[in-house]
Amino acid sequence: MSLTGKHILSSDLFDRDELERLFELADLLVPVARGQQVTRVLEGAVLASLFFEASTRTRLSCETAFLRLGGGVTSTTGMEVTSIAKGESLADTSRVVSGYCDLVVMRHPEVSSIHEFAAATNVPVINAGNGAGEHPTQALLDMFAIHREFGRLGKTVDGSRIALVGDLRHGRTVHSLVKLLSRYDDLTIVCVAPDELNMPAHLLELAAERGHRVEESDQPSLGLKDADVVYTTRLQTERFKDRPLPYSDDFRVDAALADRVFRSDAVIMHPLPRDGRPGSNDLSPDLNRDPRLAIFRQTDAGIPTRMALFASVLGVADEIRDSLRPARWYRPEYVGPDDAPFYK
Repeated sequence: MSLTGKHILSSDLFDRDELERLFELADLLVPVARGQQVTRVLEGAVLASLFFEASTRTRLSCETAFLRLGGGVTSTTGMEVTSIAKGESLADTSRVVSGYCDLVVMRHPEVSSIHEFAAATNVPVINAGNGAGEHPTQALLDMFAIHREFGRLGKTVDGSRIALVGDLRHGRTVHSLVKLLSRYDDLTIVCVAPDELNMPAHLLELAAERGHRVEESDQPSLGLKDADVVYTTRLQTERFKDRPLPYSDDFRVDAALADRVFRSDAVIMHPLPRDGRPGSNDLSPDLNRDPRLAIFRQTDAGIPTRMALFASVLGVADEIRDSLRPARWYRPEYVGPDDAPFYK
């Protein structure tokens, strides 16, 4: 299946063969993402980066990925600085913006927004988050990160135990991730959340229909035991502003819980941002020096994965290998102060 010219609105679009092809291309692009090599396959192309909802990682990662491929970026952030604040419809905005660019990446707080926008345009649209719906490019980078972590550990995704913990009802990243995970074989998918924040039933049914074991638990100390991947999410308070929900200290994933329950070779992930303030029930900063913590390796996976997707959607993926050349500028060693020794 070719992705050229296609809208990327949902993780439903990707089968296993397409995932493997994208990850092979992303591996090739890792040195470009790190500023060690250069390609200009999208020279002259323009990305419209439309973020009507707050974003740091996704917006900067998408824009950087397009720039690393040699393209240009035009952008807007926030509802209040666009003509939508004047009453313009998404359809009108879409039709106008499509005349300015070759590809659109959009985030919007309403679930239906991305479909309305894509229906009105003649350029490919990529979903960067539609409310509590989906986040397909995050799921792609999450799966790419899992592949790289498992490759280092000598493990395979097939047959693994994947635990998802936190606000699974409103967390769009896990919604898209479950769809991609279900493309693999013989998984145990464990959903750990309070009753009010359980994974939507249709996603659990999808995984079960594709032959996976699905478990649910409201006790992290039990549900996270023996998981190959522990994927944590924050409480999506912006999705239910006036409706406080019970979310106990049991859902704080910290060093004490990890040392007591997690496998020694577990991969600890989080789509970020995490709430690291004292008393928050999220992924704790006291895990920062734990080599099992993969959150920054995970975010680093975003640029090569999105580069691979953009190149595929714009039909230049086959040109990348022959276009690569060394970068001429200075680059420091590609590690951070808390990175594990194996991460080079």
